[in-house]
Amino acid sequence: MDSPQQLQKLVETELLSSYDSLYRLAYTYVKNESDAMDIVQESAYKAIKHSSSIKNKAYIKTWLWRIVINTSLELLRQKQRELSTCTLEEEGAEDTYLDFDTLDALNILNEKERAVIILRFFEGQKLQEIANALEENISTTKSILYRSLKKLKAKLSEGGLCHEP
Repeated sequence: MDSPQQLQKLVETELLSSYDSLYRLAYTYVKNESDAMDIVQESAYKAIKHSSSIKNKAYIKTWLWRIVINTSLELLRQKQRELSTCTLEEEGAEDTYLDFDTLDALNILNEKERAVIILRFFEGQKLQEIANALEENISTTKSILYRSLKKLKAKLSEGGLCHEP
């Protein structure tokens, strides 16, 4: 059994080596550089704070993905609540970033479908690792993947996401 200090050191090491991947994962959810960096920082804090709860150090990486996904979703829900309670809209106050067709297409997917696609194709993770991160069995993860790909193919082939300059 690893001591809490050893687990914390392992988490810190994994955070440092996976920072770029964790940032990209957060960015695909929030599509804003500043928010993505905030998510990674908040996730790192949560991971270090709760590192003693890790039962199997082989799953530290998938545990970190799960924290980033949940923190991203928390931020999106918080922003949605803020928007719904706000009665005045401010023009031009929001940051704008170049959206690509593929990133736009991800918006048609639900949270779990989006996570599977991002982890599989953007981060190159194996299905078993994705299943562990999402706390699903491998069969369910495969079903989510194939259903998501079918939705994306239909959306992209209809041509509704082509941006013209």
